[in-house]
Amino acid sequence: MEGLHTLYAGRVRSGIDSRIEDPEGGLGAERREAAEVAHAAFAAPWRLQPVLDRFAARRLDSEGPDGAEGLDLGPSLSPLPVPDGLFEALWAIVEGAGGGRSALEFTQATAALGGQLDPGFLAAQRAVSLQWPGVAEAAARGWPEPFTLEQLAAAPRGSLAGEFHDLIVCNGFDLEVLDRDALSLRDLPPPLDYLNARILQVHDLWHLVGGYRTTGLHEIAISAFQLAQFGHAYSGFVLAVTLTSASADPLRYAVLSGVIASAWRHGRTTPPLLGVDWPALWDQPLDAVREALGVRPFDSPWPADLFERAA
Repeated sequence: MEGLHTLYAGRVRSGIDSRIEDPEGGLGAERREAAEVAHAAFAAPWRLQPVLDRFAARRLDSEGPDGAEGLDLGPSLSPLPVPDGLFEALWAIVEGAGGGRSALEFTQATAALGGQLDPGFLAAQRAVSLQWPGVAEAAARGWPEPFTLEQLAAAPRGSLAGEFHDLIVCNGFDLEVLDRDALSLRDLPPPLDYLNARILQVHDLWHLVGGYRTTGLHEIAISAFQLAQFGHAYSGFVLAVTLTSASADPLRYAVLSGVIASAWRHGRTTPPLLGVDWPALWDQPLDAVREALGVRPFDSPWPADLFERAA
């Protein structure tokens, strides 16, 4: 892992753009690619879209997504510096990847990486978010009021709300992934306050509508979908950690990178979902909701439960 640490340190701290000098190829394509994604996620969020468009084009052996809008988010800006604490926290997650950490523990540790970034990251992320299609319009509607299980249970069986209710109850999920008030999300500058509260509210709903199963592999996939939909900073952290952790294992990396590329392309070609008035659709069947919103289910290149089968 020392070679990868050196790669990250040299790449992020020196502000190298989307390329890295590795004339002998000793670091490996996987590690260079993982470093490129991490560099954007932690030091230059305005570069995430072009970096992942190129990533998906390489992995899917195709050009960029037809009809997907490209963003001009400041390619001439200098990357932010990355404090030593980021590397220490990142490596603690990577080195513990196989140690039986729960999904909640992974979520909390990955989210905590945001506290290790340069103080300028929040302003950069705010500026990037406002350029993403649909974000400004959705955030202008104000603080999202929580859904309730009673609201969902009152809908007809087979409806969107009914299926959402069953997904939450049958799996023992919380209706929102984490407690938005405990995270003090209202204290974030707009639109980051709205974005972070909204994705906690709709994450599992997007699983359902987007066709993502609640498995380990598809949790990674939906992070790519979320990132493509609105530039979600935490989802960028997830992809950086995931690719870094897998980059020493070519087979695991091939599986994860293929799923990430497919889900990123899925998110880029799906109309913005942030501002959807979901309660207005509660009583409709899932297929009708997908048709109305222009959403096709995720076409996963690997079985959703691949990791669970392997375990």
